[in-house]
Amino acid sequence: MKILILGTEARYRAYQPDMPFIGRQELVFLDKDSTEDTILAAGGDAEVLFVDAIAPVPGALMERMPRLRLVHSEGVAFDRIDLAAARDRGIYVCNNRGCNAGAVAEQAILLMLMLLRRALEGDRAVREGRQMEMKERCMVEGLTELSACKVGLVGFGDIARAAAERLAPFGCELYYYTKHRRTPEEERKYGITYLPLEELAERSDIVSLHCAVNDETRGMVDDALLRRMKPTAYLINTARGDLVDNDALARALTEGRIAGAGLDTLAPEPVPADHPLVTLPPEIQRRVVLAPHLGGITEASFRRAHAHMWRNAQRLAAGERPDSVVNGLA
Repeated sequence: MKILILGTEARYRAYQPDMPFIGRQELVFLDKDSTEDTILAAGGDAEVLFVDAIAPVPGALMERMPRLRLVHSEGVAFDRIDLAAARDRGIYVCNNRGCNAGAVAEQAILLMLMLLRRALEGDRAVREGRQMEMKERCMVEGLTELSACKVGLVGFGDIARAAAERLAPFGCELYYYTKHRRTPEEERKYGITYLPLEELAERSDIVSLHCAVNDETRGMVDDALLRRMKPTAYLINTARGDLVDNDALARALTEGRIAGAGLDTLAPEPVPADHPLVTLPPEIQRRVVLAPHLGGITEASFRRAHAHMWRNAQRLAAGERPDSVVNGLA
């Protein structure tokens, strides 16, 4: 079976599981930014396509790959794959659901703590010889403990559940919003309270995004939602940059309508140097923590993800249905 991989060969080799099946397949590696012509020339006859989570897979490309039977995201996200086109052609689209839940939850809490404890500003103050100046200011202005915060989780899938498990020992009061409310048993298990999105935004000290991007959620953090947040509240995004209206968030930060933001992901990716959330005024930048989308790329999560991808390819070769199918194909 021919498997086309749009991703770094060194990464795939580093996390390749010990499976005899892999050695019997024809593997073709290309850069994730390869043109459609390059992809077709090297792997137009591939049966399986492994793709970086931010690499686009349009329907037009799939139409020109007549043997393609499986498109597998290397991550959890799959919003850049044309799900309808794949379904129409009988192509499975799969993701690595849950493989990085703990890792991303850790990243979300890291961003929360960095903002609450002014970590970037403190680091800079010490390096510039202003330690006591900042310490005195913080003693007057006060630092907020995470335990004192009401944290609202937008979405309640694997990552949000992992975040709730990790936030509970801090003593946070936890809210959540999702399109389909969870059962009372699950709410009790995780110590969470359901709130409509608007009320969650109004009551939370930290709003943390943990939902997928789709037509309903794209740009959901807009002017209207940001105006409902407290001026002392923080926004955390370890999900997808497309959930946030960049200009609306930049305005809210600049106008002091929210206290700050911790963003592991921005749209678009790669992030341009003139991005509105990168070019904020210096006095605003100290209230924003940016990270290069590192939340889910720990060694352990990559090993789980790659093992799952190869198992799904093996299932396909054996005539079985792969798991974690996200495009509704039976």
